[in-house]
Amino acid sequence: MRKLSMEELNRLTVADFKNTQKFPLVLVLDNVRSLHNVGAAFRTADAFAVEKIWLCGITGRPPQREITKTALGSTESVTWEYAPTTVAAVEQLKAAGYQVIAVEQTTESQPLPAFSPTPGQGYALVMGNEVFGVDDEVLALCDAAVEIPQFGTKHSLNVSVAAGVVLWDFISKMR
Repeated sequence: MRKLSMEELNRLTVADFKNTQKFPLVLVLDNVRSLHNVGAAFRTADAFAVEKIWLCGITGRPPQREITKTALGSTESVTWEYAPTTVAAVEQLKAAGYQVIAVEQTTESQPLPAFSPTPGQGYALVMGNEVFGVDDEVLALCDAAVEIPQFGTKHSLNVSVAAGVVLWDFISKMR
């Protein structure tokens, strides 16, 4: 066994990536404080070929050193947009036909493995603030909530880790 070389990985160029079909998924970052988490979200969005990232409220925006360092160039490949509030982004996504799903532990959330995406439907996945989670006003606008089953003593995951888990789950079900 050996590691694959960069040539063997057949990575797309940024231009080719921008022209490839994306999964009908949008990542919404609701007031995410950590620039490293923002950069990691970009990198994950690139890996899973999502349509766009919405950066909302206090969420940092490129170019910033901490984002760029973690994103490893994905701020150039992934389409992103800024909204001064997450509510504004969610309202726009809903008007465009997306189902808005909070990644949050709520009284009505369902375990991620039980959620079945509808074929052809676009989804916007709202990832909350590292301390407060998805804002209550945003949560009220969401069509559903999913939570990642956890079995340890902690009841939360880092926002960038949670984004990776949820995106992989959605994509594996959509494929």
